Amino acid sequence: MTQHFLSIQQAIQQGQGTVSIRGWVHRERGSNKLKFITLRDSTNIIQCVLDRKDFEPRWDEVDHVQVEACMTLTGELKKDERAPTGYELHVKDYTLIGKSENFPISKDQSIEFLADNRHLWLRSRKMTAMLKIRSTIFGAIDEYFKGQGFYEYHSPIFQAVQCEGGSELFEVKYFDKKDVFLSQSWQLYAEPAIFALEKIYTIAPSFRAEPSKTSRHLTEYWHAEMEMAWSTFADIQMHGEALLKHVLKRVLEKHRPDLEIMGRDVTKLEPALAKPFVRITYTDALKILKEKFNMNIEWGKDLRTIEEENLTTLYDVPVICTNYPKKVKAFYMKEDPHDPRTVQGCDFLAPEGHGEIIGGSQREEDLEKVKERLIAQGEDPTQYEFYLDTRRYGSVPHGGFGMGVERIVRWICGLESIKDAIAFPRTVERYKP
Repeated sequence: MTQHFLSIQQAIQQGQGTVSIRGWVHRERGSNKLKFITLRDSTNIIQCVLDRKDFEPRWDEVDHVQVEACMTLTGELKKDERAPTGYELHVKDYTLIGKSENFPISKDQSIEFLADNRHLWLRSRKMTAMLKIRSTIFGAIDEYFKGQGFYEYHSPIFQAVQCEGGSELFEVKYFDKKDVFLSQSWQLYAEPAIFALEKIYTIAPSFRAEPSKTSRHLTEYWHAEMEMAWSTFADIQMHGEALLKHVLKRVLEKHRPDLEIMGRDVTKLEPALAKPFVRITYTDALKILKEKFNMNIEWGKDLRTIEEENLTTLYDVPVICTNYPKKVKAFYMKEDPHDPRTVQGCDFLAPEGHGEIIGGSQREEDLEKVKERLIAQGEDPTQYEFYLDTRRYGSVPHGGFGMGVERIVRWICGLESIKDAIAFPRTVERYKP
């Protein structure tokens, strides 16, 4: 008969009786008479006690069980307020499934050492909590868009044109072809699909060859993007705000214990769920930065990380900053009809100094204006013929946005670095393990 195992959380919820659990040794200590093992699985941890008198013939093996050994344990569950999670398992039988000797990760090791051993550091409680929250975030994004009538759509990873800036492209060897790049965004290949599906979204990897070493940048990250026909600029902002609120709601519903493990103060997240986001223009932002931080930013300069971070310290909800100067934004963004110096583009800036998490815009639907912008940015319009066809044949008002999923994970989890918002971060300095 197959043995029935409960997860540790299920055992805790059962609260009493004989149970069998399995997992890995999170901590261990002992004496000549007792062995205390804190066992962990994906759901929780629990203290387990092995008494020497019950395991005399095997005591040498019990005594030498080390951190990260894998075990199955059967015993009597009892409530004990002194135990880490309020319950203790008095073990009557065990099986050592996989030994572990001299696990290399211990307390107070350097960030670099932990990065070199990322494949093992994933087992830590904080990384496990982050990965659970990350999984829920991906599911919530999918849930939101499907609930709004969007179709999931995929564009190619290998692309022949740039979307966000040529200096940030990863060129790849593609048989005997040149000028093939990893995708910076799905957008140029997504816009053609709105003429078929009207409302589409994706969650896919994107790649940026930015030689940045900041806490906000990865060279490979996961990108949640949407595009919709018949949109207004207000629609793009509405969906961005509603998506973030939906994601945050799901995380707070399911993961308060995981946020606690990460040391996250959830009261700093709750305002973003309860209150409308702040809306300001780029010009407003410059005035605020001058008044509050004595920062004199020349109109027309893009906002840097420091300016974004300062702005977001003033609010307890995300800030939607709109109407950036046309010259600092991408060629596909639509001019604002009331101020042609600016575009109908927006950045969502997360509070507590986390900065940009969403970038979006109403797209320019006029063929000649798109060509003019491409030429102004040093691009050859003939390389974009497939994209320009979307303006030749039945062009419609449309728009969309892209959201860096790791940036959302970083904000919600309160992480110091975006490198801790993904299992295996890729940066200018690291491409392994």
